Amino acid sequence: MKKSIAIICEYNLFPERIGGMDRFFVAFDKTLRGKGHSVQWFFKKVESFSFYENISIISSENRNVEGYFLNYCKQNNLKFDIVITHFLQPVSIFFKRVKLQMNPYIINIDHNPRPLNGFPFKKRLKNKIKGILFGKYVDKIVGVSKYTEQHVLKNFGKHLKNKTVTIYNGIAISNFKKQFIEREDAPFKFIVISHLRESKGIQDLLGALNKLNNKNKKSIKVDIYGDGTYKNSLLALKESYSLDTIVEFKGNSPKINELLYQYHYLIQPTYMECFSLSLLESLASNVPVITTTVGGNPEIIKNGFNGYLFEPKDTNALAKIITNIVNQEKTISTKVNTLIEQEYTLEIMVQNHLKLIECI
Repeated sequence: MKKSIAIICEYNLFPERIGGMDRFFVAFDKTLRGKGHSVQWFFKKVESFSFYENISIISSENRNVEGYFLNYCKQNNLKFDIVITHFLQPVSIFFKRVKLQMNPYIINIDHNPRPLNGFPFKKRLKNKIKGILFGKYVDKIVGVSKYTEQHVLKNFGKHLKNKTVTIYNGIAISNFKKQFIEREDAPFKFIVISHLRESKGIQDLLGALNKLNNKNKKSIKVDIYGDGTYKNSLLALKESYSLDTIVEFKGNSPKINELLYQYHYLIQPTYMECFSLSLLESLASNVPVITTTVGGNPEIIKNGFNGYLFEPKDTNALAKIITNIVNQEKTISTKVNTLIEQEYTLEIMVQNHLKLIECI
């Protein structure tokens, strides 16, 4: 049966950042429409550009996308059979309001990372109450990793177990060039792809680089792609550590898929992560990953096989990994793209999300 579907995303669209979720949104929309479903997207903020030209999009113009969706539907007398959300809280009063207003089947996709040391007591208590009061209004909660699914139940209550499922993110494999450089060749080139905020831990990477001896510093290059509110603090830290010849901030780029293969390793020193698309993109480019043990990272990165893991905030451990690579005491000598091509493709992700619709 053909369905009318609304997809609500706490997400901004702009041409300087075309990442894995953008590619999923476009591919999923095309698949749904190919099945005869009607699809209307609601995003937080939208800049028009050709990548999204075939998608029906409504922007909340940087206003609260949840409230905007409810008001827009009420004013235009719209009702949907299915409502899907991305990047919203997995359980909240919003879902009760949606259910009462139009009684759709509600699917929430939980991409939200959890704090390194967990939520404070008051937040944990509020989440438990939300789980009791509003959990019944969400029909399906999708975690993007086993870690995410486990924390939905931990945060909002185990009574939601029958509603939760894991669907891993996937990427468009064919878009990524494969690494061709020898990983033992100097200078050693590292890439960081990240929003520039404190929770991404890039300050720890700069601290680790500061711990290297002068000989090793001369053998490495680190390019950081991304932007954010923490950029000025990171630039100041870079200057205080005298890392100008080593580290370069490159800003946002829509061409990451064409750049990754030129690097030896991706570094992601994050404190909070659900299941990073950057890890998948790096591995798809045959570029191993150095990252922390948080969130869903250990579900994809196996220490010594396709990358190296360290505890978050442990700058000594990160400095040692980089030193061992530069001194050729550690290396990943095998191909690391095979697993991604077999299990984490965009096509698999789209089909797994489509199954949620077909089961209704």
